[in-house]
Amino acid sequence: MPRVLVTGPASWNTTIRLPSLPEPRSATVFASAAHDGLGGTSAGKALTLAALGLDVTLRTVLGDDDLATGVRAALAHPRLTLHVEDAADGRTERHVNVLADDGARLSLYLALPTPARPVEPVPADVRSLLDGASAAVVDLADHSRPVLAAARDAGVPLWCDVHDDDGTAGYARPFAETADVLLVSADRLDDPAAYLDAAVRRGARLAVCTAGPRGALARDADGWWDVPAAPVDHVVDTDGAGDAFLAGLLRATLDGLPHPVALAHASACGALAVGTPGVGATSATREAVAALAARVDVRAR
Repeated sequence: MPRVLVTGPASWNTTIRLPSLPEPRSATVFASAAHDGLGGTSAGKALTLAALGLDVTLRTVLGDDDLATGVRAALAHPRLTLHVEDAADGRTERHVNVLADDGARLSLYLALPTPARPVEPVPADVRSLLDGASAAVVDLADHSRPVLAAARDAGVPLWCDVHDDDGTAGYARPFAETADVLLVSADRLDDPAAYLDAAVRRGARLAVCTAGPRGALARDADGWWDVPAAPVDHVVDTDGAGDAFLAGLLRATLDGLPHPVALAHASACGALAVGTPGVGATSATREAVAALAARVDVRAR
């Protein structure tokens, strides 16, 4: 059974739903819904990969507060092993996410912890997490950055999700420029095709730009792929759809499926995520993903 290392954020989130994001002025706004629960892009990926039958190690930073207890409980899964770096200030990462019905999003960071121990050079116990790993999903976080070189040295394929990278911001550059498989959203890209083409020319074997309900565009050594969004009966929660997309793509790739078929699985997994509340597609199954992927017609451009 393939084993995957995921390194990056796990948090405790307050999610507030509004018809639209409020204008920048004083006002009273009534939420249509609100809840507290697990958040963090790496948490969503790890739980979705575990649901799809992979053995996953999630490396993240947690405090010693009550929020950490909630995060640990939410991450409990028989296929998921948690490797925790202690937070220097004892506080767990926390966000307030405001989600609008049109897909717009505003994330407010209330706490962003740093590890208590140095992250460079990569500690020996972290390097051991790469031993025998089939892939390393290295998400945007300071404590994840040194794992990029460690995974490369270990010969472990690097999967990086750079979210709304605009192609120039310095923080995401090491992740975007070393990834074997790169995922980005179209939110801040003027020319997604140029971004993907540059990634493949740098050495990525697959680069994908997601655009929500408009589907995705992918580039590999063989050319371009148009990936339609899988059909969704009812949108419940778009938070974590990109994390599920990557998880579905990774599971299918490790199964040996060719890129167009794997991309259909990715689209299907993302669609299953938006049909359920919470991060990622934590209740997805391989069978459900495969059945929905059969309805996704990925075509060469």
